[in-house]
Amino acid sequence: MQAMATLDVCIRGNGAVGLTLALALARQGLRVGLVGPVPATLPATPDVRAYALNAASRRLLTDLRVWDALPADAVTAVDEMRVAGDAPGGQLSFSAWQQGCEALAWIVDAAALEATLHTAARFAPHLAMLTDADSHDATLTVLAEGKASASRAALGVQFQRQAYGHTALAARLVADLPHGGVARQWFRAPDVLALLPFDRPEPTRSYGLVWSLPADRAAALQAAPAAEIEAALADATGGAAGTLRLASPVAAWPLAIAQADRLCGPGWVLVGDAAHQVHPLAGQGLNLGLADVASLARVIAEREAWRTLGDEILLRRHVRERAGATRAMGWVTDSLLHLFAHPQPLARELRNRGMGLLNQLAPIKRFLTQRALDA
Repeated sequence: MQAMATLDVCIRGNGAVGLTLALALARQGLRVGLVGPVPATLPATPDVRAYALNAASRRLLTDLRVWDALPADAVTAVDEMRVAGDAPGGQLSFSAWQQGCEALAWIVDAAALEATLHTAARFAPHLAMLTDADSHDATLTVLAEGKASASRAALGVQFQRQAYGHTALAARLVADLPHGGVARQWFRAPDVLALLPFDRPEPTRSYGLVWSLPADRAAALQAAPAAEIEAALADATGGAAGTLRLASPVAAWPLAIAQADRLCGPGWVLVGDAAHQVHPLAGQGLNLGLADVASLARVIAEREAWRTLGDEILLRRHVRERAGATRAMGWVTDSLLHLFAHPQPLARELRNRGMGLLNQLAPIKRFLTQRALDA
């Protein structure tokens, strides 16, 4: 669709969060412009990212008719989650059957999700795909450019970032045993390793790897031959998922917790990673961004007829609605990381005993599961 003469909303950033918001607002009949680079037909390197989406994110994507358009092998349901600490007794497990839900999460191929969203956007009425060369005059500008947002910096918004000194490694793995819909996570001071069950590249036996490591160790592993990485995985997992084989390049990015000091102003608002960043150990990054989308779209749909889209009072309604959940998730992930990074033997014993005790408390586990599903 060609650029419109006048826009109601200009969304800067055409990743998963920006695309989803554009579809949600265009459905309301608003004239939406989505600004971002034209996606490459053949990316220079394969995208090895995998998202763990919760029930709330799935509902949003289903309402937008995106979920059912995803390729069947791009989505894998998580039926069980097994978490291991760094000492005997540090075991915690969750199952969809015990929690009375369809699945604990759905692991989605990041490239497939973004490609499906782009296809939906190309055919959406009231939605124009724009570049920086186009005119972007709009009543409301939404910044969804991610953690390195240039538009956020141009507004003078400070992104208060605390680096962890850790790097996340991501890759695709293939095991010699079926994954059985089981996600696995190991908290091993000072690293956190997650295996996300997946059906790409090989059905029933693939995993998405997310491994948080001290930066120097991560750099050494990323540069190491496949055999060395596979040996490190075998040591870290103890063979619990079978023998793991590297099936993709290894991607890496630095980890931090961050929060913008202002989330909205007259005519603008931040969403997704442009607004906040959390550690990936809980797999909630995109879920937080999609929850931002659902909140902002609802606030706009319910606004008074006389109130403009860029009214700061309106935008603050959205910011207040999201503040508690976003801060809570940041606090939880940050606290867990520091708890398991503590080297003292007493801290190690207490945290692993705590995991074992929590594993016996079904009501608390049910509460935590529900919070994660609808965060």
